[in-house]
Amino acid sequence: MLTDWVEYRECIASFKARGFDETNCEFIVVDNSVANQADAYISCNEFLQSARGRYVVLCHQDVLLIEHDVKVLEEQLAKLDAMDPHWAICGNAGYTSDGWPVLNLEQNYGPEIQRGTLPMKVMSVDENFIVVRRLANLASSRDLHGYHHYGPDLCIVADVLGWSSYVIDFYLKHKSTGTIDERYTQSRDRIAAKYRRAFRSRWMHVVTQYPFLLSGVPVPDKLARLHRWFGRVVGAHPRGKHVMNPERRAQRYARETKS
Repeated sequence: MLTDWVEYRECIASFKARGFDETNCEFIVVDNSVANQADAYISCNEFLQSARGRYVVLCHQDVLLIEHDVKVLEEQLAKLDAMDPHWAICGNAGYTSDGWPVLNLEQNYGPEIQRGTLPMKVMSVDENFIVVRRLANLASSRDLHGYHHYGPDLCIVADVLGWSSYVIDFYLKHKSTGTIDERYTQSRDRIAAKYRRAFRSRWMHVVTQYPFLLSGVPVPDKLARLHRWFGRVVGAHPRGKHVMNPERRAQRYARETKS
């Protein structure tokens, strides 16, 4: 996803010099250099769907390999395979679930290294360099757009699907530090609103007529368990007498038709 072909060629030259070439890689771009063809969310999905390799590297055009090469990346991925066979995403920077930075890169002002023992499990990764395991079948959210927070979005999707995210020891140079502006704030508000809706508490109604509550909030979850327990004790779910009543069903469908 490039806006500057000169910077992109410099990036690719650094990759090829360290063993990433046409013998083991394919290079896919979305050309935004003249006009915006696709934002980050659309582009990521294009890359993840069209790439043929076992791993998809999503990276900025302003990164340079300065130390580690393709063999180091292969070693790090092998280490992840042994450590956690259910990993889906790794990068060189991110944050743990308890709010600690895990950074392993050089920014334009110098080295940025804050890390424990790598690989380290994180809840989000920075977008400058992301490796996605195609086996996980991940995708970016359809209902988000823009150029920020697609890394965290992928990590959330991975977590929901039962996969993990990590920061690994793959050191490179990222020539910028990102831009915190109004568009960034708007993107943050959009992803927060999206997952408030996505993770809302809800009754899951199923054809067996025994619904169950999906909730990450402890009190409603406990009440729902009590609700299910009561249904087992009386031999039927409390709503069953209404759902199975033909007259009540006819009234319900009549209201639906009018609305």
